[in-house]
Amino acid sequence: MKLILLGTTGYHPSDRRQTACFMLPELGVVFDAGTALYRASKHIETDHLDIFLTHAHLDHCVGLTFLFDLMAERPVQQIRTYAEPEKLAAIQAHLLNELLFPVQPPGEMLPLQPVHLLSGGGKLTHYPLEHPGGSVGFRADWPDRSLAYVTDTVASADAAYVEKIRGVDLLVHECYFADGNDAQARLTGHSCLTPVLEVAAAAKVKRLVLVHINPLMADDAELGLAAAKHLFPRVEIGVDGMEIEF
Repeated sequence: MKLILLGTTGYHPSDRRQTACFMLPELGVVFDAGTALYRASKHIETDHLDIFLTHAHLDHCVGLTFLFDLMAERPVQQIRTYAEPEKLAAIQAHLLNELLFPVQPPGEMLPLQPVHLLSGGGKLTHYPLEHPGGSVGFRADWPDRSLAYVTDTVASADAAYVEKIRGVDLLVHECYFADGNDAQARLTGHSCLTPVLEVAAAAKVKRLVLVHINPLMADDAELGLAAAKHLFPRVEIGVDGMEIEF
């Protein structure tokens, strides 16, 4: 199965990265709808699109306003956007307020369910994360593979979500800050590098890909991964357009 990293930064796009959006094209599943959502049209393989939002901060949902162009380039029969009910209400009341966006985008908005069934015998579950305003992470399990997506949270090896991601084949985890920015990470609800690597080690995941990288970093080397990789060697920094087989 293939995961495409359509957007791998947070807060705002940069010349190198768009904001959060990740796609399983074979399933018509998208995680988060940041500024990179417009890229999904080139990868759609299904007659539907199911968008699962971690939360309602703009860098994760503003792409919902791009759905008209996506449908023009690659029409699908059904679009469904899932999020916690209070997040859907905020999006509807503010982002899609007629003074900001005068026409409702195509598709339905539906509350997240405890379990969503996925093609190939898979199931998708979610769990709470520590972040201002609240966020959720996702885990997808099939009989022969598994994936977890964790973004916008303060990483810690003893965080409750570690048990929710235990043993996954692929962990896609935010890493906004290099080490040494602990106070700012705590204030904004984001993660520094070393705690993310410690989470991956504690959860015994097989592979880690770092995303939601600070858009002010001019070069990925600024994250400091080369010096910290010994903490969890099976790690790499995600970039826009990366395709991951898992």
